Amino acid sequence: MKLLSYRSSDRCSWGALVEGEVLDLAAVNPAWPSLATALDAAGTDGIRRAVTAAADSADRIALDSAELLPVVPHPGKVLCVGLNYEEHRIETGRERTEHPVIFTRFPDTFVGHGAPLVRPAESERFDFEGELALVIGRGGRRIAPKDALDHVAGVTCLNDGSIRDFQFHTHQFTPGKNFPATGSMGPWLVTLDEVADPAELELTTRLNGAEVQRAPLSDLTYSLPEIVSYCSSWTQLRPGDVIATGTPGGIGARREPPLWMRPGDVCEVEVSGVGLLRNPVVAET
Repeated sequence: MKLLSYRSSDRCSWGALVEGEVLDLAAVNPAWPSLATALDAAGTDGIRRAVTAAADSADRIALDSAELLPVVPHPGKVLCVGLNYEEHRIETGRERTEHPVIFTRFPDTFVGHGAPLVRPAESERFDFEGELALVIGRGGRRIAPKDALDHVAGVTCLNDGSIRDFQFHTHQFTPGKNFPATGSMGPWLVTLDEVADPAELELTTRLNGAEVQRAPLSDLTYSLPEIVSYCSSWTQLRPGDVIATGTPGGIGARREPPLWMRPGDVCEVEVSGVGLLRNPVVAET
């Protein structure tokens, strides 16, 4: 099942992709105005039943007529794992840590599939970071690794666009990761029951059609269950929270010469079996 958030005719909604069209699930059940509220109230099983019940009667719109929003437009938390591929850790010169490196992004730093990534006026060092992101479907605290994937609704593609000079002002990543509209998420969430083995997924990032990153999820230093379990050890995870799981080696900042995203470029993040997230790059006006 593919679930997405979108805007159509100046109305924000969410729905399921059915036979190439978007089934409006907020109209079917007004008590679920967003994907996050639906996950909280009914979980993916309840959403699937709603899709089945409404498939022949609910309103649908063409996918290409919808403006896609970030899969979860207003997540309560966006937690990001840094340095979680060994090749990336080595290229940054960082020491391996005993626990995952975690930083946060704000919801207004993300746009959806097709929307422009905005290079801010303060910097030209705008870098790409293709990632797989998890969306929490069932909340919890102190979740054991063996139970962790039971708390995940599904996966999506994410670009953790980074303003590198601001990121390295200090050892804290926050400023370089939180300029508005510098990251993207989408195009949709694929529920975990449709992913046979997340570790077998492959992540690819392209800039203007040229491959710049590629790695299987099996290369993660900390696995998806370990990440969920660790994050839940210190914060309460809730439905709709997003966890970005890290980027492979090949980032623009560590190339010679550096490779930055510039206005007019197009960046794509693709995860096999999940989807392709595509965004043009523009300058802030």
